[in-house]
Amino acid sequence: MLNDAYDGPVQDRGARDTAWPARLHVVTGKGGVGKTTVAAALAFALAAQGQRTLLVEVEGRQGLAQLFELEPLPYAERRLPDAGVDVRLLAVDPEEALLEYLDLFYRMGAAGRALRKLGAIDFATTVAPGLRDILLTGKVKEATTRTDDSGRRVYRAVVLDAPPTGRIGRFLNVTAEAAKLAKLGPIKSQSEGVAALLRSPMTSVHLVTLLEEMPVQETADALRELATLNIPVGKVIVNCARPPLLAGDRLTQAELKRGLAAVGLPDDRRTVTALLAEARDHQARHALEQELRGELAALRRPVMELPLLPDGIDMAGVQHLAKLLSAAP
Repeated sequence: MLNDAYDGPVQDRGARDTAWPARLHVVTGKGGVGKTTVAAALAFALAAQGQRTLLVEVEGRQGLAQLFELEPLPYAERRLPDAGVDVRLLAVDPEEALLEYLDLFYRMGAAGRALRKLGAIDFATTVAPGLRDILLTGKVKEATTRTDDSGRRVYRAVVLDAPPTGRIGRFLNVTAEAAKLAKLGPIKSQSEGVAALLRSPMTSVHLVTLLEEMPVQETADALRELATLNIPVGKVIVNCARPPLLAGDRLTQAELKRGLAAVGLPDDRRTVTALLAEARDHQARHALEQELRGELAALRRPVMELPLLPDGIDMAGVQHLAKLLSAAP
């Protein structure tokens, strides 16, 4: 159901993770920083506690299906095969969510499907982006607060692969978006329930970044925006971090020649000059990354780093990152 109002915690007999204490984990970041991968790894880390976790995407990109090499995900909660933990996947489609909404509140199941054939559903979610976000966040909220017959939460945690930082404030600020659409009725009450959850201790927004200037700046901007909206922020996660190879070393051509000769490689002038240029570029890059680490530390949020995986991201890579997230303080 989409209309259950958040009224505080329901009894939860399961163990809680002190490193990741929220129940709804919203993962955002600038495009290209790997937020989908981090969201998946966080879902695995939470599911490793032995309880069911739901991993949700809402942007229509089928990023989770691509990550796990699956067929496009339907609008249904499906268990991820061969994961070793109980992770369920859900791709929320705004048209399907609107049909569900119309059936729930207005008993328009058949009529809604007819409207879809006429293109009216797509038209409504396109011309009213605020409605689209209310439907998407409403479905996420429903999954987060859903309980079974015994009063237990169906999901230990829900991880949302959210829109990027440039849109995250508007996406989560459903109260303001609803005010543009309705003063009374189900849309208003729906948005109020979602807003209450998003501003409660049950929610935590984590920001994924790279040690690059634009992603770090967007992270800082998003933190300020979320603070203005009173939405709880969790961790800043630096993705694809690389260890320094030459930090603090002052290389010379003579040192490089000796090193090359020691391992039996050519030590001609052209090779030495090229290697020296690469080494200095690496040291300059490391110095910039250290400056950016300082900027992230100044944000006064917990910061953790995930390493660059040289072999790319697959199921094993996600599981490896999940172990690192599980060990977070």
